[in-house]
Amino acid sequence: MLRIAAIAAIAAVGLALAACATTAPAEQSINVTGSITYRERIALPPSAQIEVRLDDVSLADAPARNLARQAFAAEGKQVPFAFALTVDKAALDPRHSYAVSARITDADGKLMFITDTRNSVAFEGGSTVDMGMLTLIKTN
Repeated sequence: MLRIAAIAAIAAVGLALAACATTAPAEQSINVTGSITYRERIALPPSAQIEVRLDDVSLADAPARNLARQAFAAEGKQVPFAFALTVDKAALDPRHSYAVSARITDADGKLMFITDTRNSVAFEGGSTVDMGMLTLIKTN
């Protein structure tokens, strides 16, 4: 009887460890969410391309290091567009600065709209950071 109880206890511990192993990747990542829009009353062409990036912008004289990117076609839809970027916590350095930027281009890659302000991201221990609504400006 004691042997059966010991086997049951070992099996329970094994199941508990297996459950921890399957949830660990979700605990090691952070989701950065929000939406993008613009103020002009202009319809996007169906072929418009949307790109949202999360970058490490710590170094002033060097290109930003991209940590996450989401790109998709408008496919006839109009703003606002929701975005969700996932970044590994291990890739983040608390001494660095991070920002989200967005752009909309036409099918030929010509820039139509872009963020013109820094949208800083504060990673403060949660598993999700909501950036709210980011407003893009029209380019010429």
